[in-house]
Amino acid sequence: MITARIYRPSRTTTQSGVARAKLWILEFEPVAPRQIDPLMGWTSSRDMRSQVRLEFATKEEAVAYAEKNGLRYRIEEPNPVSRKILSYSDNFKSTRLDQWTH
Repeated sequence: MITARIYRPSRTTTQSGVARAKLWILEFEPVAPRQIDPLMGWTSSRDMRSQVRLEFATKEEAVAYAEKNGLRYRIEEPNPVSRKILSYSDNFKSTRLDQWTH
């Protein structure tokens, strides 16, 4: 039976927004390991499902798709992100606890 992984990707370190991190992704688990081409040195796989990556707006849509198509799936919940909102004027507070750096 085919196994799929449903997850929500984290944002990259160069992103400040969460635009692409709102979608849920369904990817298929690899059936066979990748092989190294002896001539060129590239890695390749005969598994065509490894190229499929489906995007869904919600986790429920991804689960419904997997159940409709008879796929076994596992859900990886995203880690909660805590954002610390600071303003520029906080650098000059008189109650600042950190060392002045410049």
